[in-house]
Amino acid sequence: MNFPSKLIENAVEELAKLPGIGRKTALRLALHMLKEESEETFLLAESLVKMRTDVKHCKQCYNISDTEICSICSNPLRDKSVLCVVSDIRDVIAIENTSQYKGLYHVLGGVISPLEGVGPSDLEIESLLERLPKSEVKEILLAISPTMEGDTTAFYLTRKLRDQNLRITTIARGVPVGGELEYTDEITLGRSIVERTAYGKV
Repeated sequence: MNFPSKLIENAVEELAKLPGIGRKTALRLALHMLKEESEETFLLAESLVKMRTDVKHCKQCYNISDTEICSICSNPLRDKSVLCVVSDIRDVIAIENTSQYKGLYHVLGGVISPLEGVGPSDLEIESLLERLPKSEVKEILLAISPTMEGDTTAFYLTRKLRDQNLRITTIARGVPVGGELEYTDEITLGRSIVERTAYGKV
């Protein structure tokens, strides 16, 4: 791809490093910003710099936050007896968007993956174990993706938590709403049958 400007080429190269952004999309974005009012582009650049320098990880749950303790942990209306353990910040956002969960969170920062060199010590597992005795938590809800690595992480956590007087639960797994049975993988369909519920309770 040839560019009439080295500056545009540099901008395209940097934008193309973002996930899901190819060089053509990066070029469209760069040209769009070039046509925008200068103030709009400067506001975008400033917001990105501030995000990178000022966003923190909550000292309690390791979610992203503008403050030392995030808005979820500091909210007195949250149910402090339930702690949802997730692997990634994006999982917190997804669960919050359902408006169905009112408890607290703990973000592990990944899953156990020997192939990628990620072990338990690379995750926020020790901080979870240290957090529990000082908390009001009675139930641990494991909301970790049902991949091989996710299941390994969940199994490891249940082993670590088994001696504590806690109820350990996991999110239900089943056929997605609007999904066709013939296109559902065997493991998901099998779990849906084994973990079936009374009609009207789904």
